[in-house]
Amino acid sequence: MSGENWPGEWLRGFLEVCVLETLTQGPSYGYAIASQLEEAGLGTIKGGTLYPLLTRFEKAGLVETSWRTGEGGPARKYYQLTAAGRAEHAALVTRWSAFSTAVERHLTGMSRPNTPGGARA
Repeated sequence: MSGENWPGEWLRGFLEVCVLETLTQGPSYGYAIASQLEEAGLGTIKGGTLYPLLTRFEKAGLVETSWRTGEGGPARKYYQLTAAGRAEHAALVTRWSAFSTAVERHLTGMSRPNTPGGARA
């Protein structure tokens, strides 16, 4: 499933937590991460978006990398969460859940004070 063509601003907002979530399943390489995100319905994540993010994770100590030989192909760079990466993932999931709940409440009008006649703007 390729999903929607989501606005780039949305993808930038939640891509970090989704990539970290993918890596909670175990070590993986860039193309496989992008494929899992696409299968999840997030659309096609281009390498020019994904690889700089993975590099930032590596520099921040959230992932460790290793090279593994491919079966009949070139070696692949695998990314694996560190303890700091697992902690960051847990913190981002908590924050994303609170944020998405607030957005949902706002979009459904549940965050608005009662107005005379129940009118919505």
